[in-house]
Amino acid sequence: MTLLRTYSRTIWRGRRRHTHNNCRQAVAAEFSTAVKEESDEGNANAAACPYPTLFSPLKLKGDAGTLPNRVIMGSMHTGLEGHSIPSWVLPLLGKTDDDHKDLSSMAAYFVERAKGGVGLIVTGGISPNREGWVGPFAAKLSTEAEMERHRIVTDSVHSVQIPMGDGSSLFGGETVPARICMQILHAGRYAMHPLAVSASNTKAPISPFRARQLSLSGVQSTISDFIHCAVLAKKAGYDGVEIMGSEGYLINQFLVNRTNKRTDAYGGSDFLNRIKFAVDIVKGTRDAVGNDFIIIFRL
Repeated sequence: MTLLRTYSRTIWRGRRRHTHNNCRQAVAAEFSTAVKEESDEGNANAAACPYPTLFSPLKLKGDAGTLPNRVIMGSMHTGLEGHSIPSWVLPLLGKTDDDHKDLSSMAAYFVERAKGGVGLIVTGGISPNREGWVGPFAAKLSTEAEMERHRIVTDSVHSVQIPMGDGSSLFGGETVPARICMQILHAGRYAMHPLAVSASNTKAPISPFRARQLSLSGVQSTISDFIHCAVLAKKAGYDGVEIMGSEGYLINQFLVNRTNKRTDAYGGSDFLNRIKFAVDIVKGTRDAVGNDFIIIFRL
């Protein structure tokens, strides 16, 4: 399923589990009351509750299954996503060879959030290639070796059982494995390193480096890197990916006139040209991963 969503940091925070549980109980009580009463009274109760379906399951399109509830833990950079420093450099930095392979802390972090009952978790941003690093040697997923180290995250999260709906008898007391998506983030001109690329040759105010304009073949190669990253995420056990298309990062840089001065099929005054980069990424990803994998496009 492709989900188009605007990002909100107010729905879920793992550290606010107590508030979450209180909300769950309140919504469950409202829902149970609405089911038992006459339709007009039920409608009044539903109107009084700001989120009457928050703890009801959500069937996803295709074969992507059903989320146990509609609470999403949005992507946050935790510093636990690992890095892509070459092994031979690690001793020079006083690190062990396993420092960049062990994602057990990331796994433990998301397990605790899953235990709070969230319907879907989204990780912090992972780059599809080196040019997309947020900073030098930031987290990246472009190789089979990098894919393998993510399995501890997905296996750990899937070991947690989430109640379907509000966990009441209305939903048969059924539980399902927690679900997690990986965010694919290409920093574009926001990258804090000299390999930065963008739709055009521009410099972001937040970075000391001017981004190099991607050639047409570079655009197509980057699209392929997004798709390949999503395929590797699926192989690693993720339930889906969130493609970062907002907040000024690379895809957003293609969408906006201010940062896209191209004159080819991926730029210009025609908005259909400027969205082609995003559309090609999403279409190519869907073709590659099939209909049993969640695709979120973050606006």
